[in-house]
Amino acid sequence: MGKGIWLTPPAQGNCTAQLTYYRLTWQESTARPEQAVHISANCRYKLWCNGIFVNLGPAKGDDRVWYYDTLDLAPYLQAGGNVLAVQVLYYPAGASFGNHSLFRAGRSGLWFEGIEGIWRCHTSGATVFYAEEERFAPLCIHEHAAPDPLTQGWQYPDFDDSGWQTPVSLPQSGLLPSQQQEKLLPRFIPLAQRTQHRFTLPVTEIPPHSETSFVLDAGEEMCAFLRLTVRGGRGARITLLQSECYVTPQGKADRRDAVNGHLEGYADTYTVGGAEEETYEPFWFRTFRYLQVTVHTQEKPLALAALTYEETGYPLHVQTSVHTDDESLDAIWDISLRTLRRCMHDTYMDCPFYEQLQYIMDTRSQILYTYAAAADDRLARQAIDDFSRAQRPDGLLNASYPNVNTNVIPGFSIYYILMLYDHMMYFGDKALVRRYLPVVERSLGFFAQHLTAEGLVDKIGGVNGKAPFWSFIDWARDWMPTQGMPSAGSYGPITMESLLYLLGLQRTAALCEWTGEKEAASGYQARAAALLAAIRAQCLGDDGLLADGPGRPERSQHAQVFGVLTGTLTPAEGQHALLCSLQDKRFTKCTVAMSYYLFRALEETGLYAHTDRCWDIWRRMLQNGCTTCVEAESYARSECHAWGALALYELPSVVLGVRPAAPGYEKIRVRPCPGYLHKASGTVHTPHGDVRVAWELKSDRLDLHIDASADVKTRITTE
Repeated sequence: MGKGIWLTPPAQGNCTAQLTYYRLTWQESTARPEQAVHISANCRYKLWCNGIFVNLGPAKGDDRVWYYDTLDLAPYLQAGGNVLAVQVLYYPAGASFGNHSLFRAGRSGLWFEGIEGIWRCHTSGATVFYAEEERFAPLCIHEHAAPDPLTQGWQYPDFDDSGWQTPVSLPQSGLLPSQQQEKLLPRFIPLAQRTQHRFTLPVTEIPPHSETSFVLDAGEEMCAFLRLTVRGGRGARITLLQSECYVTPQGKADRRDAVNGHLEGYADTYTVGGAEEETYEPFWFRTFRYLQVTVHTQEKPLALAALTYEETGYPLHVQTSVHTDDESLDAIWDISLRTLRRCMHDTYMDCPFYEQLQYIMDTRSQILYTYAAAADDRLARQAIDDFSRAQRPDGLLNASYPNVNTNVIPGFSIYYILMLYDHMMYFGDKALVRRYLPVVERSLGFFAQHLTAEGLVDKIGGVNGKAPFWSFIDWARDWMPTQGMPSAGSYGPITMESLLYLLGLQRTAALCEWTGEKEAASGYQARAAALLAAIRAQCLGDDGLLADGPGRPERSQHAQVFGVLTGTLTPAEGQHALLCSLQDKRFTKCTVAMSYYLFRALEETGLYAHTDRCWDIWRRMLQNGCTTCVEAESYARSECHAWGALALYELPSVVLGVRPAAPGYEKIRVRPCPGYLHKASGTVHTPHGDVRVAWELKSDRLDLHIDASADVKTRITTE
């Protein structure tokens, strides 16, 4: 990379979100086999070359890391005049308004290198971005738009940009430290995939002075760029309402129920200019299953020429497949895979519709599901690095990152440790583990400094917005009044936070042991042993069950699950506790978010057959017409939350039984756990190659067949 340049409009306000249009024009005498350019922006760009959309970027960064993209424009170039057209979205500095996941400097800017030509720019006020909600608006991507006469046809070489300005060099004072030329980093993850789709419009000609409304169904939850083409109809107002499902007055039931339900969501509005033909394309991708189109015409009739959408997301190449004698699991696999895809973009996302934030707890599960389905760690490595930069002076990590706002959930710092442990087991990168172990050590230091005299993790958080930190554990129905925090947390320490800390100590000991830090490993093991003893002494009741807090009467499935996973409960105690939690309605139950951990505890205690009933949550999703996994049954705000894509791990890793038995998958364990199933087969893609497994239960005997390449076979163990 040579010397790029940051460009900015010669004058701009900095109090509102705005779009700036840039054009680079130049002449080409002959076609080129390759033409690489490097590009970035503050905050976000969309690039076209000679009218063809090329890319949106850069990948999300912060004040310490900023990425640029390298693009090959050769396929888009032509002999003669060429134009590079770039649209830059800028949010004002600070967190008062703007997308929460986008860091930004004090000036709008475009960074570019690779082609010499003439630059022109225009900052348009025709598109106004608005906050989607009054209380919590992490997106700020929705638009009230109208055509700008100075941008009609701007993406094409023959456009007259003489009315535009000449951009100026952006001064260093207008940049984040990470945006300095010498600090820019190349994009680490692959470019997004794009697939074209087209709606069939039920109405194309709309008369003057009328209102027309209709609903389009994409058939499944979709993340896509919308493009509307119209003719005539000057002054008509078009509203595009994006919705995940139909909602009845009683709440969410059948997501397809258009008779008893209505659509809820966010909308873009476009006021038509009346040209012979014009297009409207919202800047950001939209998430929807249903699109409600409402048109109010004025004095002129309006023709709807086309409404298309370009599906987008991380290019996940899934090579794992599994089939069982339970046909419902095939459909659960499908909605799980779709959910994971919709929550993978330039970061992992909790939900593409409401927040688009990368949360640690969610991401740990999503990463595992990615490993099991595709053995791809590129987005995972970026997430691990992202969260390392989310560390606060007290050692805790911001619960979601990149994020310009503070959002601390203490237990989420432990899921980061699990994330690092998972990468060790699947990919065995010691340099990566060593790089981030200091982050882990500082996180554990916070918990060590907040112990009670009895040795438990003290009351370190509370209800969201009412305490410095949010002690969220799960969206369990019983915990809705305390916003996902065990109600015992209203009175004192929460057992789950001690159990999470214990699991973090145990996994960190394993990380240190593997990297050769024997003394550190012994220290963490000793701390874990002391904490385990304190939990048993303070939280284990006479009924053999772990209470939600020391001396508290509340019991949750969660505490029993993590009691098993940490070895706090003996195998016999764990089996008893889990059976009680499954059968006793007084227990607070694990929801979608915690099902992965519930399934692990059931497997570990020989109770995996009980997962048949646990899958009922997903079977109900299918019965209700869901095409992706909901956030939680009792809190089904989001219809697409990838911590629910559990089948992507469960079927290949447990039912077929293919998992790493040593760091880096150097040993591949093939040990199926049939549970309630009688037959399964499939292919599991690992970092070393495919493992094909087929098994059938015959008179309580497992007839197991394993096939793989010669190299992979040498790694396989069934012990």
